[in-house]
Amino acid sequence: MKKSWAGRSAKVAKLGAKVGGTYASTAARKVFASTERRIELDEHRELKTATAVAEELGHMKGALMKLGQMASYLDEGLPEPMRMALSQLRSAAPPMSADLAAGVIEQELGRPPTDVFVEWDPDPIAAASIGQVHRAIARHPDTGEETPVAVKVQYPGVDEAITADLKNAGMLGTMLKQGFGGLDPDDMVAEIKERLVEELDYRLEAQNQAEFADYYRDHPYIHVPDVFPELSTGRVLTSELVNGATWDELLTWDQRERDLAAETIFRFVFRSLYLFREFNGDPHPGNYLFHGDGHVTFLDFGLVKHFSPEEMSTFASMVKSAAVDNDDAEFRSILERAGMLQPGAPVATDDVGEYFQRFYEPVSVDREMTWSGDYASSIVRHTFDRTSPISQYATVPKAFVFIQRINLGLYALLGELRATGNYRRIAEELWPFFLGPPSTPIGEAEAAWLATHPRQ
Repeated sequence: MKKSWAGRSAKVAKLGAKVGGTYASTAARKVFASTERRIELDEHRELKTATAVAEELGHMKGALMKLGQMASYLDEGLPEPMRMALSQLRSAAPPMSADLAAGVIEQELGRPPTDVFVEWDPDPIAAASIGQVHRAIARHPDTGEETPVAVKVQYPGVDEAITADLKNAGMLGTMLKQGFGGLDPDDMVAEIKERLVEELDYRLEAQNQAEFADYYRDHPYIHVPDVFPELSTGRVLTSELVNGATWDELLTWDQRERDLAAETIFRFVFRSLYLFREFNGDPHPGNYLFHGDGHVTFLDFGLVKHFSPEEMSTFASMVKSAAVDNDDAEFRSILERAGMLQPGAPVATDDVGEYFQRFYEPVSVDREMTWSGDYASSIVRHTFDRTSPISQYATVPKAFVFIQRINLGLYALLGELRATGNYRRIAEELWPFFLGPPSTPIGEAEAAWLATHPRQ
C-alpha cells in the first residue's frame, strides 16, 4: 500500500498542482481571489504520504480522537477524569500536502483534480473531521454553468485506522465509565461505533446531505448545500460552496443577530428531529455559516442518526408528560418502557420526575428566558453525575445516545450565544403533539413554507 501511494503521489507531483482552467467566469474566479485561508499550510507539518497519515492517526488514537472532538465544547461540565482524558484527544491533524490530496482525487474520480474541475485550489480552506476541504470550480451537470464547489477529501488510510481502532473498544468503554460511574456503557459504545463507521463513508454522507437539502429546499432561513453526486465517492464529497460568517464571527455580532441565529439552529434541530425523524448528530460550532437576520447554512452530515416512528413517539411522549402535562407517573412509565429506568426501581416517582425535569426546564414554562453557559454546564454535570440514587437505576439505550448529544451540544451552543427568547412557544410550534401557532417572525415565515412544502 505504501508503494502504491508513493507512486501515485510521484505521478501527481509531475503533473503539478497549478490552478488551471482559463474559461472560468469572472464571478467564479472571485471565489478564489477573495478567500482568506482558514488553514495556513505549514510545510514542515503537512502530511505528504499515506504512511504519515497512519502515523499521525496513531498518535491521535483514531476513533478516540473523534470522541474528543465531539465532546470538546462540553469540556467545562465534564467530570475531571473524563475531561483530562479527552483533553489529550482533541488536536487536529495537520493538513495533507497538495500532492497527497490530489492523489486521493485521482484515485477516486479517475483523473487529477486539475482535469476533473475547471479550477482547483490545492490549498485547503477548512479542516473536516477526517479530512480537509478544498475550493474548486465545477461545471453544473444540468446547466453546464461554472459553479463554485467545496470538495471534502478524506485522509488516505483514515478508514482503516478508525475501523481497526473500533475493533478494540475497551478504552472507549473505560472512558465512558469514568464519566458515568456504574453505568454499563455497552449500548453507548455500540451506538458510537456504528455512527463513526458510517461517517467514514462519504457516499452515505452525500445521501444524508442530499436528503436534508431536499427537505429544507426553499426554507426562508435554513439552507443545506446541494451535493454533486457525480463528483462524490466514498472518500470525496463535492457540494455547493457557501460563503458566510463563522461561529467566532457571529459571537462578535450584536445580541439581536445572535438571538435570531440561535432560534434558527433550535428550529433546525427539532424540526429535523420531530418531523423529518433525522438529525445531524454533530451540533458543533464549525458546522454553521451565518448570513445575518437568522439565515443559517448547515454543514457536515456525516454523523446523522435516523429514528424510527416508534422511537420518535417515545421521545415526544416523554416531552409531553414532563414539560406539558407534568405527569410524573406517566413519565416514569415511559422511561421504564424505553429502558431508561429500571422497572420497579426503589425510588420515588416524584424524585424521578424532578431528576429528569432538568432537561426540560427551557421549554417547561411560557416565558422569555436567556440561555447561559452556567445552565449548559450544569446540565452536562447533571448528566454525568452518578451520585444521585436515581442515576444508579438509569441507563442510556442506543436510541437515546445521540439524543443526549443533541441536547447537550445544543444547550452549550445556545449558552455561548446567551440567546434570549420564549423557547416554550417556539417549541410548541415544533412538537408533533402540539403544533402551536407561529410565535416569532421566523416562525411566521416557516409556517408559510410548511403550508406549501411537499413533504408535509
